[in-house]
Amino acid sequence: MEELLMLKDLLLQGNIPAALTIVDELEEMSRKDIINNIRSHAKILLLHLIKQQAENRNTRSWDRSIRNSIWEIQELNKRPKSAGHYLPSIELHSILEITYLRAIDDASAEVREGEYEPEELAAIINREEIINQALALIAPEVYN
Repeated sequence: MEELLMLKDLLLQGNIPAALTIVDELEEMSRKDIINNIRSHAKILLLHLIKQQAENRNTRSWDRSIRNSIWEIQELNKRPKSAGHYLPSIELHSILEITYLRAIDDASAEVREGEYEPEELAAIINREEIINQALALIAPEVYN
């Protein structure tokens, strides 16, 4: 809110260069917020995909969680006034790569009732397959 008030004051003073700096900062803050939200939903998506692969089974609850995560990521990534996206597929892939280790850590506590340490679980999961599956679910246009 403080940034908006500063922006208003700068515009009223006619200080366009300083106002544009504030606009850039607001854009960056917004982008970071979108990325953090996408990362949070990506972790949940990856967690359930990991559990499916590790346990070689599925549940309705996991399916629902996967669907909800996909929907949230897709909605967060849509630009409201254009047909575009905030993050292209390559950046979504990067987020999935970064988030994967956190998902493995969380999944290790859940797969087979915590039977595996994160490193043990990571050794039996096909990382690339999980990440590519998640990306295909989030951004199917990449695979069509």
